Amino acid sequence: MRSIPFREALREAMNEEMRRDDRVFLMGEEVAEYNGAYKVSQGMLAEFGEKRVIDTPIAELGFTALAVGAAQNGLRPIVEFMTWNFAVLPMDQILNTASKMLAMSGGQIGCPIVFRGPNGSAGQLGAQHSTAFESYYANIPGLKVVSPSNGYDAKGLLKQAIRFEEDPIIFMESEVMYGDKCDIPDEEYYIPLGKADVKRQGRDVTIVSYNKMMKVALGAAEELEKEGISAEVIDLRTIRPLDWETIVESVKKTNRLVIVEEQWPFASISSEITYRIQKEAFDYLDAPIRRITSADAPMHYAPNLAALAIPDIERTVKLVKELITQKK
Repeated sequence: MRSIPFREALREAMNEEMRRDDRVFLMGEEVAEYNGAYKVSQGMLAEFGEKRVIDTPIAELGFTALAVGAAQNGLRPIVEFMTWNFAVLPMDQILNTASKMLAMSGGQIGCPIVFRGPNGSAGQLGAQHSTAFESYYANIPGLKVVSPSNGYDAKGLLKQAIRFEEDPIIFMESEVMYGDKCDIPDEEYYIPLGKADVKRQGRDVTIVSYNKMMKVALGAAEELEKEGISAEVIDLRTIRPLDWETIVESVKKTNRLVIVEEQWPFASISSEITYRIQKEAFDYLDAPIRRITSADAPMHYAPNLAALAIPDIERTVKLVKELITQKK
């Protein structure tokens, strides 16, 4: 077992799969000569060469189209976006080509490709570089959406996506987690997509989250424990497909549900979870489902306003305590 940063876990996943399969290659802005904007691809150019670790111009629509075409012709590209905010530019390639080609071709042409990069807010980056996009892509049939919260899960999920998945994968990381360390086993492992993970057992309330908001969920659970409230914490890991069964089983035990996410509230992941859980587990709920999301507004640059816009431990604890005393 080794303790390594999140970025190194991602790098190990790509390295291992590229050594195994010469159809896999990485492309994106600054991934080669600069070793990656966030040093995720450090050293990969030296090992694999410029034909498999490819620097692109600042032209997301162009290099995404190239990668989609390569995937449809038998290769397995990994495309790094410097931020998912920039992937709005090639949305036509992702939405209208990658996600739909298998259906439009009657199953003849697939698109095994992984799009990855940092998503959501990361400090003082302003409104145009701080959007969380999970709900955007989860709304598109034909795509699978992954949003890990730690290096162990990220490595296993990324290896699974590169090696086994034949669908386009949207792999969403977090810039502020790249330095977070996590224990990684020496032996090879894969984590199937579509399976949530119960990170903490509890009896009084279920807290569901994903990506960096898991820090808020787990931190809130620790604070609640000091007051005698036992929170079960579930990490979704994969947004689409979404593991409803794990959430339902937890709600059957705790009878209360809180969702913590970085999305804007309207048509968010929490909206979909709320609908599904009230449909499948209404009789087990002792109180209404509650959620805490980002503010329904563009992100501010000022750090005090940015802090107010994003869910935090204090407000999550307050919401859970309100829920504990609330009746359906």
